[in-house]
Amino acid sequence: MNFEDIIKKYRIGKDSRVVFKNDPKTYYVYNISGDRKSLFVYDGVNKIPRKNKQLANLVKVDGKEVIKENACNCGCGGCAKAPILNEQLVARQGLSEGMLWHIDNKKPLTENLYRAGSNKYFELWKEARTLYSRDLLEVKGDDLDILMETDLGHIAEYNGQLVPLDFPIELTEEELLAEAKKVKKKNPPLNKPKRGGSKKFYVYVRKPGGGIKKVSFGDTSGLSAKINNPEARRAFAKRHDCANKKDKTKASYWSCRLPRYAKLLGLKSNFSGFW
Repeated sequence: MNFEDIIKKYRIGKDSRVVFKNDPKTYYVYNISGDRKSLFVYDGVNKIPRKNKQLANLVKVDGKEVIKENACNCGCGGCAKAPILNEQLVARQGLSEGMLWHIDNKKPLTENLYRAGSNKYFELWKEARTLYSRDLLEVKGDDLDILMETDLGHIAEYNGQLVPLDFPIELTEEELLAEAKKVKKKNPPLNKPKRGGSKKFYVYVRKPGGGIKKVSFGDTSGLSAKINNPEARRAFAKRHDCANKKDKTKASYWSCRLPRYAKLLGLKSNFSGFW
């Protein structure tokens, strides 16, 4: 049965109630795509039209279970369960070379172009997961099971080492180092001052509106921080107007709060307020 047969058999039209695989919501049909492979739907509440959903994932129409014998309709001659790109919503130019190879050669992702355990291998699974979650890519069979039931493609830290999730083969030392550098650069610890940088200390903070900024602070003239001297603390706080320093993206904010992070920076102090 092809998708055109499904549309006719279940009388899918405007405002038909439909449910899709791995999505608990009930949607209402807004339109049918020109290639008869997708439905444009809205959730009935916000009435935001043109949310694309693929007919291959359709499981119910107006409360009736949808039975699909062979709904591939991809021209592969028996359905190789290869990924199918929704070219109405995404341009091919935005895809990786590996993803295009699988689509053009009708090869499922489980027959991965790249060596299992390589960076390219994991990147391809992550790309597929992103595209599928946005309804830009249709996947079936084992590919779908892997995307829905595992975290293959993700790298996580375990006991101080980076390990691939849901993948039994260990990465090489070079690959682990490369992944560690990428993770550290992309997701540095926020609001945790450290020693070093262009000044005495530095800290990563989130910028208003998004993004991450590195803030360097601390005296570089060789003077020591007089955290345990109450008079020096009061003079510093008054001189730098610490009570009004509330912008985390400014060095003055962190300089005024240096005592709070004394232990983190290896400084001896029992004081945790402003200077």
